[in-house]
Amino acid sequence: MIKEIVRDILSLGVRVPASVTGRKSGAGPAEGRALIIGGIAVNAPISSSYAALSPYSLRDDGDNYVLCREDQPLLPVDIVPEPRFYLHRNREGIAYRKIALLHGRDCLATTVLQSCRHWRKGEQCAFCGTELSLKAGTTLVRKTPSQLAEAAACAQRLDRVAHVVLTSGAGDPPGSEISYLAECAQAVKQATGLPVHAQFAPPDNLAAMEALYDAGVDTVGIHIESFDTGTLERFAPAKARIGLSRYRKAWEKAVALFGPNQVSSFLIVGLGEPLQSLMHGSELLADMGVYPFIVPLRPISGTRCIIPRPPGAGVMQPIYEGVADILAKRGLSAAGCKAGCVRCGACSALAAYERPPDDLIYHRARTPRELEHVFTIRHAVFVTEQGMFTDTDRDVHDEKSIYIVAKAGDRVVGTVRVFPQGTDNHWVGGRLAVSKGYRHGNVGAALVKEAVAQVKRQGCVRFTACIQEQNVRFFEKIGWTTIGKPKLHMGKPHQLMKADLNSQRKSEALQIQ
Repeated sequence: MIKEIVRDILSLGVRVPASVTGRKSGAGPAEGRALIIGGIAVNAPISSSYAALSPYSLRDDGDNYVLCREDQPLLPVDIVPEPRFYLHRNREGIAYRKIALLHGRDCLATTVLQSCRHWRKGEQCAFCGTELSLKAGTTLVRKTPSQLAEAAACAQRLDRVAHVVLTSGAGDPPGSEISYLAECAQAVKQATGLPVHAQFAPPDNLAAMEALYDAGVDTVGIHIESFDTGTLERFAPAKARIGLSRYRKAWEKAVALFGPNQVSSFLIVGLGEPLQSLMHGSELLADMGVYPFIVPLRPISGTRCIIPRPPGAGVMQPIYEGVADILAKRGLSAAGCKAGCVRCGACSALAAYERPPDDLIYHRARTPRELEHVFTIRHAVFVTEQGMFTDTDRDVHDEKSIYIVAKAGDRVVGTVRVFPQGTDNHWVGGRLAVSKGYRHGNVGAALVKEAVAQVKRQGCVRFTACIQEQNVRFFEKIGWTTIGKPKLHMGKPHQLMKADLNSQRKSEALQIQ
């Protein structure tokens, strides 16, 4: 019941007594007040017009608050109290609440550069309120590293904040904000030792992210918001111009630096993106090791967003369920994130829908360590066991391959590779290898299925593989067909086969419906 209540509150808001107030603008899904519902932090909309019509309300019973639906009591809830550090000022006499704010239960958040070049050019994201709070005089245009360090230390001491979010408007030139985020992060880390999360757009020079890693940043957010090009062009034209290719390269670089589950991207539901596009994007992110942070649109008064309210429960329920299933299959979780919006979770019900990861998970190899295990398994199978190669099975195709792994816990137990052949969207699979203790299950079949899904994400229209003759029946059972007659390859009979990509697409379409 709790997850459905959290889902509803984020979509419908909650009516509150006049004594309960909250934020009204800022970066991200800012408007609202943090409640603790069944142990879950929820940034509940309270000031928007749609919240006034919500069936949910808070009733003050004197000793505590009770959440009601249609005036019928459901359960007691806590309101996260106004943080004590808000009452204090720094050595310059600036109120700490103008430097940083409490988000959710225990997250300290700030926009280090409150101005954005896209606002100055009239190309700001339609849903963004970054400069509204600046115009309202509730924040500073630029927070210095020393100001942030002092504010974080005070919030840690008085309110036990547990992690820090540093975001920023786009710098001029774009990407210049990253070095400043690194300066700020380093100051906060030195003052508090707290885990730090930084958010930024993909830079032209991906190496710029290394400054964040060197500064001690623990996690990063690189937010595409939507995978649908038309939606992005309407609501976030500057992000649309960056393009998916650069986002993918930035995510890949970030995962290599910070690790799987420590990189995230907001995906906003309610902008008009088709469900299939959103689920495809979530799958792509999770496969790379990037957490797809699903958030319902939070319209903020004063922005260019003309959508009046968040999407309802009927929209959000299948998305939360579907993405939670993707997370379990890819081995990602909110609890595994060290810092940031994913760890806070107050603007999304996704974490409440998560389930434990599958016993065996499948994804593309994400780290150098996983690649080492890939080559170890291949050597054991193709060199030691089968004797197909004398010293190594590595070849010229390895450099351009995507490697897919099967993992039991942290251990890689199987692998297959795919790589492009020519320029006509033809992809080739090969080097399917499974550790001895896992050959009696469906690991091999699952790896082949993942290989098919992977090449389809790359735009493949023809997928082939050269299969050892004793494995032809296995591939036929999972929908592959033979091409021509067997031929000798590396001294063993092999059969060229192809996957039925259309059959796979029909199967997926049925699942989406």
